[in-house]
Amino acid sequence: MPESISQFYKRIQLRTSQPDATYSKEKPYFNIFSRQCNFGTVQFSYREFYKITLIIGVGKLYYADKWILVNRPALLFSNPLVPYAWESISEEQKGMFCIFNEQFVQSEEKNGSLANTPLFKITGDKVFFLDDTQVDKVLDIYMQMQEENQSDYVNKSDVLRCYLHLLIHTALKMQDFNQYESFPNASQRITELFIELLDRQFPVDYPHAILNLRTPADYANRLSVHINHLNKVVKDTTGKTTSEMIAERITKECTQYLLHSNLSISEIAYSLGFETVSYFSKFYRKHTGKSPSEIREQAII
Repeated sequence: MPESISQFYKRIQLRTSQPDATYSKEKPYFNIFSRQCNFGTVQFSYREFYKITLIIGVGKLYYADKWILVNRPALLFSNPLVPYAWESISEEQKGMFCIFNEQFVQSEEKNGSLANTPLFKITGDKVFFLDDTQVDKVLDIYMQMQEENQSDYVNKSDVLRCYLHLLIHTALKMQDFNQYESFPNASQRITELFIELLDRQFPVDYPHAILNLRTPADYANRLSVHINHLNKVVKDTTGKTTSEMIAERITKECTQYLLHSNLSISEIAYSLGFETVSYFSKFYRKHTGKSPSEIREQAII
């Protein structure tokens, strides 16, 4: 399961009552803190929140199939769609970070001019290295954000979003080429992330949501790897193709709905991303040898 903000606070042992008192998953949330990391700690997972971090200290940043050495001050952007891990190498780890949830982000920011920036884009660089002058500039932005966050101004959320824009554009103006390295267990890691992402799609919260990731290409995009590479490593690791694993998981969910829910067959089909009942029936019969109606009759019996 992805790490929530509350779990994140617990993991870093944040000694303040403010986060738990103010945080609600259903409401916009923003907070900012000084950065401290445990030496050598690696936490590879999805998060439910966005995070922008000023890193001062040496460490390794791991993604699904690559890693980058962060050996000088840098600005790191992370979002809920891209899993990563941070390994501290130097004992001194300083800087600042701010975190915020999906409710804090406005739709025009995700779909407008900021859509292709490192905060919201799945692919592309997430790390931007800073010189001393840039570090001072970024620190100043964080300090202004911290001051605003502690104010009683009724519209401070709008001001904080402006500071977020400023951080993002500060990074974009200093884009640098990052040297990524592959690591030996990349295939195993990608496969594990694929399986985790697949499992996270279920159960589908219909009618509030439907299945969004249905094809190998959908999963490859979320994991920021090429579809051919994803197919190869999953096949080599599990003995099954990506398409087979997705189909098996969807079929399993279909059966659960047919046997243990009050949803109609058409509602089940729609919730799992099938455009028509006939296509759903054909898919289900292909993978089980029975029609959805035959399975639904078993539930009645």
